[in-house]
Amino acid sequence: MVEKSDGHEAEDEVGVVPVPAVLMKQEQENENDEDDSFFIHWASGDCLPPVSRKPFNVSMEYYAVSVKPTTNLATSTSPDGETLLLQEHDGEYFLKVGGVPLMSTTMCSSEQTMAELACGGRTRKQRVLIGGLGFGFTLRKVLKLISDDSEVEVAELLQVIIDWNRKHLREVNGALLDDARVEVLKKDVFKIMQSGGYYDAILLDVDNSPDPLVQKGNGRLYKRRGLEIAKAALKSKGRVVYWSAHEDPGFLRLLRKVFSRVEAVPAKAYPKAKKFTHTLFVAEK
Repeated sequence: MVEKSDGHEAEDEVGVVPVPAVLMKQEQENENDEDDSFFIHWASGDCLPPVSRKPFNVSMEYYAVSVKPTTNLATSTSPDGETLLLQEHDGEYFLKVGGVPLMSTTMCSSEQTMAELACGGRTRKQRVLIGGLGFGFTLRKVLKLISDDSEVEVAELLQVIIDWNRKHLREVNGALLDDARVEVLKKDVFKIMQSGGYYDAILLDVDNSPDPLVQKGNGRLYKRRGLEIAKAALKSKGRVVYWSAHEDPGFLRLLRKVFSRVEAVPAKAYPKAKKFTHTLFVAEK
């Protein structure tokens, strides 16, 4: 709801922002309408222009705009000493590491695309290894793609991520941890791949990119030795997919030295994004 302000901060508002005066007029015209879709939408600090039912000339006045608060749900410390912060805002969840946004429920398309590249197009039973639980969007898509007799191992090194999924994110994807096909392992995915198991697909989303953000030790996954270990853990024609927040030509070249087929697939953070901001590195044995 947009309320007119006299230039001072309203009692229950967090601030006063300039809003086209016509918005107030349109709001009043729509008070008795059944369609209550006319609203001001905030995203990344920008006020997106509303959809108008008719052309209008805009004049500016000051109005107070209600902004829902951000709630800090839980905090912890990573093995490297960085602060992990789980937040909720307007029904969406966000995870920051050292103050830097790492993931959110608003941007999960690339994680689901990752699952499609790894597990899609196969009807037989699969054995899948997911490195990094995150908010569970990769796991959700994998479970939709695989058969009922398939098996999924989820390796998550940070116990708090597992706990937060079960407690704070249960309605997001946390309940999927109880799926009969899923086994959650509080282990280093690097060591799991060294253990001698063989997988149809390995999905590695343990960090921000080949340049680690969450934990420096994750960097070994992206070195040549790490790629060779991932290849050895795959069945014939098996695939490993690496998630990255950006392009990395050097990592792509290294992958091509180890695997027979390699592709860098651009991915969107959310379905209606105009740009492909993330990169998925797909390698086949």
